[in-house]
Amino acid sequence: QGRMWAYTVGFTVLPHVGGFLGWFINRKEIPVWYEKLKKPSWCPSRNIFPFAWTVLYTGMGYASYLIWNDLGGCSSKAIVPLGLYGAQLALNWAWPPLFFGARNLRMALLDILCLDVLVIGTMCSWYRINKVATLLMAPYLGWLAMATCLTIRIWKDNPEEKPAKSE
Repeated sequence: QGRMWAYTVGFTVLPHVGGFLGWFINRKEIPVWYEKLKKPSWCPSRNIFPFAWTVLYTGMGYASYLIWNDLGGCSSKAIVPLGLYGAQLALNWAWPPLFFGARNLRMALLDILCLDVLVIGTMCSWYRINKVATLLMAPYLGWLAMATCLTIRIWKDNPEEKPAKSE
């Protein structure tokens, strides 16, 4: 029983690790670069993001624990459902360094489009295993839909500067 508590906490905290590292590494780029980008009027306030991601990462982390537990741990049945989850988590963690760190809007857009597909795939693979876990991913998918639209708008409205030709 005590060991299950550790697994529950571990799975729930895991998404926060990459999210925190992404924020920590790129935090200086937000006021310097991000604030100067042209953004649509419906762009959420910067203050919303930490709260939103705390809720979303907690929900998805706990959902992954439910799937892992229902499938009996790291069994052969868990390879696809947890593999999809792990892949989408890696793309989630890759987005801030691409967007803020590298300032590569095109790669950030490709990343988030692939992320959307993987999250949908994850949810589809989880549906027959645990409907509660699938529902816990729904707010994340909704937020990603908004974030994808925001990334598209920022990419379109802020053309990347071409390096000057040397003569």
